[in-house]
Parts: sequence; structure tokens; C-alpha cells
Amino acid sequence: MKRLAIVSSLLSTLVLAVPASAHQIWLQQDAKGAQLYFGEFGENLREASPGLLDKFVSPSAVLIGSNGDRTLELSKKSNAFDLSAKAGSGESIVAEEAHYPVFENKHGGGTPTRTAWTPAARLVTSNAAQEPRLTLDLLPTGKPGEFKVTYKNAPLPKAKVGLVVQSGWMKEAYSDEQGLVHFDMPWQGAYVAEVHHTDKVSGERDGKAFDTASFVTTLSLVQPKGIKALPAGPAAKPNK
Repeated sequence: MKRLAIVSSLLSTLVLAVPASAHQIWLQQDAKGAQLYFGEFGENLREASPGLLDKFVSPSAVLIGSNGDRTLELSKKSNAFDLSAKAGSGESIVAEEAHYPVFENKHGGGTPTRTAWTPAARLVTSNAAQEPRLTLDLLPTGKPGEFKVTYKNAPLPKAKVGLVVQSGWMKEAYSDEQGLVHFDMPWQGAYVAEVHHTDKVSGERDGKAFDTASFVTTLSLVQPKGIKALPAGPAAKPNK
């Protein structure tokens, strides 16, 4: 009865959907290998090719292990990029798309803002502390449920971090002055944490000027203990 009460309480905070604008990339792996997805993990949405997955120009991935870094090859499939290797025990993978095409955002009919968007992802195989590798990074600290947000290798305070599981259950919290954020993680299985940051700095990407740099980074991890995870919902239809 106590277990049922806990589950009931947790289900009361179930989030069935995340905003449509919250597209992310994330890493997952299984016995067959590792994949990079684009879409929304909590909605079971994986964008496909032909479709929005084709917006990706040249995503990159690096395997980080005790023997140093290893650049991985990515092969585009129907709804993911397959990586040429997966992370073993104690290893991690970072990935990003640094060449996503500059696009314009229009707000209230005013002057369009040209945005350079950089989606990135990290996958870890333990909660051991990691060092920043991505411009906007989300890292385990070595303490269960504790993560650190960094931007350009420095702690990023007041960053909103969302944590979601495959069923859509989600929590949000803000990082403190040290960039640290804490979560209760009751479920077994895969979690994806996500953080956004916008830097109002101009520049140029692949020959096109931009007014604002926007970043979204995810952290994927698997927790072996806890309440049995609820299944993912039906697969959402990819956008065209």
C-alpha cells in the first residue's frame, strides 16, 4: 500500500507534454549501439528523414574515455543518427550540431532576430563528476540527483533545468550561484535533463550573420534503482 501511495503521489505531477518549441537532441544507447535523436524525449517524438532531421548539416560526436578522446562517425538513418561506437562503463559521449542553419525569429511584427541555434547532448554511464566540454554543458557532480550547469566553462546561475523520463513525468528547478541544481529521481530507467541559454551576442555562422546565440543541451543517464518506470506514450508523428 505504501508503494501504491508513492506512485499515486508521483503521478499527480505527471507532465503529459512539453512545449512544441522545446526540441532537443539527446543520446541513447542499448546493446546494439548508440543513437543521436532530434525531437522531444518526453513526448516520444523523434523527427525523421525526410523531414526536420534533414536540417542537421554535420553533427559531431566524441567518445570520452580513460584512454582519451575518440571522434565518432555518425550515419543518418530514418529517425536518428547512428554513432560508430557506444560508451562503455565509466565513459561518456558528447555531441553537437554547430552548423544548424541561422534562422529568423519574428516578434510582434518588429525587426526579425537572426538566431544561431546550437543543440548539444551528453550521455554518461555513471554519476561520476565530469569536466565541461560543451559551450553550454550539463554535468553530473558525483552526487545522486545533483547536476552542474556551465556556460563557456563557468558556472551558470539561475538556469532553468528540466528533467524528464520516457513517460513524460517532468520536474524543473533552477541552478544556484554555483550552477548547481538538485532533483529527486524516483524512477528506474532513462532520464534526460535539459537546459537552455540565450546569449545576445552577434557573430557569423557559415557565412551568415546572426544577432543572438541560442543553446540547448541535454544530459542522458540511466538510473538502475527506484520505482519501476512507466512506459513511453505512443510515438508522436514527426513534423515535415
